[in-house]
Amino acid sequence: MNRNFWIIALISLVNSLSFTILIPVIYLYGRQFGLTDFQTSLLFSTYAFSQFFATPVIGKLSDRFGRKPLLVISLLGTVIANLIAGTASAAAVLFFARFLDGITGGNAAIAQAVISDVTTPENRARGFGINGAAFGFGFVLGPAISLLAQQISLGAAFLVSAAIASVALLLTVGWLPETLPQKRTISQHWFDLGLGNLVKGLTFPRVGILLIINFLIGTTFTIFTYAFQPYFIHVLDQNSNTLTLMFLLFGVLGILMQTWGIALLTRKFNLVYILFLALLIRSSSFVLMPIWANVAYFVAISIIFSLFNSLVQPTINALISLNARPEDQGTALGLNASYLSASNAFGPVIAGTLIHQSEPATYGYPLYLAGILTFFVMGLAIATRKNYQI
Repeated sequence: MNRNFWIIALISLVNSLSFTILIPVIYLYGRQFGLTDFQTSLLFSTYAFSQFFATPVIGKLSDRFGRKPLLVISLLGTVIANLIAGTASAAAVLFFARFLDGITGGNAAIAQAVISDVTTPENRARGFGINGAAFGFGFVLGPAISLLAQQISLGAAFLVSAAIASVALLLTVGWLPETLPQKRTISQHWFDLGLGNLVKGLTFPRVGILLIINFLIGTTFTIFTYAFQPYFIHVLDQNSNTLTLMFLLFGVLGILMQTWGIALLTRKFNLVYILFLALLIRSSSFVLMPIWANVAYFVAISIIFSLFNSLVQPTINALISLNARPEDQGTALGLNASYLSASNAFGPVIAGTLIHQSEPATYGYPLYLAGILTFFVMGLAIATRKNYQI
């Protein structure tokens, strides 16, 4: 791995910190504004839905203007949006801030494109694994920083997130060189900025089916990620501190698997089969989690889940990159991030619809649904494996 790779890995780490600081507080922050569980799910979806439209445009533009300027724009948007959210006085302002963060958000997709630029095909999976570990390390430090910020207020977590995103912005401006080998001719058609590719991308040879699979994977996972928080707080009778510690646990285990586990597994097994195993463990874990409303049991299942779940995104990101043409790396990874954003929009709404605050038993319903649907997604991945096998 060369110097530019480690620079973008560092930027990914700092960027992930700004993101993971917010994960434990968004649900509770929304409730602080008087939002219901369903309305809070819309708060999650606002960010994701706006990012769905913005990410392919940013990915496409990064193929033309270069990675660096688009990464700067994305990070600047995050800084401004989190400053607005942290000082919001009304729920409408909070919704606007999440929309702004989403519409300028393309950080992860551009970082992945940079990794594709600076790694060889044989090192691509390892590169995505290390980048995933950097993001996972953010899951360790982010919740810890969030825990400290929450002692001031939930809004303070957004302000700290903005400050840390500013560090990523400065690193990008000062350290990261342009990695795109050759900028491409600018089209005069707005439709070609990437919006048209939301549909066209599904027809890309070998890549289209992976985009569909990852969209479905993301939908089932975000059903879990939203439902996990109210279940943990209301059914298991926990609070924001223990919720944050759970995210800290997920981060530690994710780092262990992405730095050590993925390197070991890729030496012995095909990426496709690693993906199948990770999806099997994920689906089983979702179904098992709500069976017994006991904290120790839930944590035990979560440990197994977290270890194998951390394999899913690095693996499928590597498969998409390896199956895309070199000149389409930014576009393909931007589309991938965009479809993941769409899944992030649908998942919380599905979970929020199933939950009824007056009926505690309903908090487990989205977890069961996520498990069953993930199992069917795994079946689709197995049935279509010849289309993307490497």
